[in-house]
Amino acid sequence: MDAPKPTGPLDLMRWIMWSQRKAAEDWIRARELSHEQGFVLGYLVHNPGAMQRDIAQMTRTSAASVSLLLQGLERRGLVERRTEPGDERSKRVHATPAGLELIAGFDAAMAAANETILAPLKPAERTTLNTLLKKITATLPQPTRS
Repeated sequence: MDAPKPTGPLDLMRWIMWSQRKAAEDWIRARELSHEQGFVLGYLVHNPGAMQRDIAQMTRTSAASVSLLLQGLERRGLVERRTEPGDERSKRVHATPAGLELIAGFDAAMAAANETILAPLKPAERTTLNTLLKKITATLPQPTRS
């Protein structure tokens, strides 16, 4: 027996977000990365030299968890940790060229997934949808990374 299809607007939005997240996870998995590893590599593309504690805060995990995650990425040659001059305890994390190459194309893949999701809509309908979503989100708290 098939589960009933969502019909309410928020259920439908969750379905859309599920489709988008699945596309991201499939792309990441095809590169033999976990969701967390892919997220950290993507973060490092936009924040090269991030501190380990910043990554822990951004991922809302412990420093120990981030350290283990980075160890796995280091073993694969995808990131490197560099000690700060004058402070042996501070380490900055950089994606290596191999890491950058592996994660390259993610934004384009997500743009393609978004286009597939929105394909049934005509340009005017996309504009209307965007206007309505902006109206809904105008009074909501802004998402934060902390």
